[in-house]
Amino acid sequence: MNEPRRSPFAEPEVPLRVRRLAPLTVVAGSLTVIFPVISTIPWMPPFGLMMLLGWRLLRPDVLKVYAAVPLGLFDDLVSGQPLGSAMLLWTTCFIAVDVLDTRLVWRDFWQDWLLATGVIGFCLIGGRFLATPIGAHVDTLLLIQILLSALLFPLVARITAALDARSRQ
Repeated sequence: MNEPRRSPFAEPEVPLRVRRLAPLTVVAGSLTVIFPVISTIPWMPPFGLMMLLGWRLLRPDVLKVYAAVPLGLFDDLVSGQPLGSAMLLWTTCFIAVDVLDTRLVWRDFWQDWLLATGVIGFCLIGGRFLATPIGAHVDTLLLIQILLSALLFPLVARITAALDARSRQ
């Protein structure tokens, strides 16, 4: 029996290895909060969110839009944030990146970096409003965390690209 022919203009199928690797790396990024780092201030970047953005900006076809919900739930369970906060914020940002992706004609690395910085800042500020009282003075620390996340995003994007290239071989 003949297999159905694909159109030459159809999107190429994503290999199963890449479809499995992307959520696993996001989960591994979320698990970085369990490393014993002794600190009095919250300075660690949200590596799970950064890996999710790295995959979304590099390969939009790997993760579906609804993938941010279970990955955000896992991050909430591991990080100790209020249940549903990462689910809500990650899904909102994932949809916003999807909408911006349809509006932009082309993107380069600088635009990806700026977009990721804005999304990470939005998620950290939204998580602050959901998790801490309004009178808490954590704004300076939050800016340090956003700045560190913005500076580390190129490394996360490089790791994501290397994992993608290796999984295609």
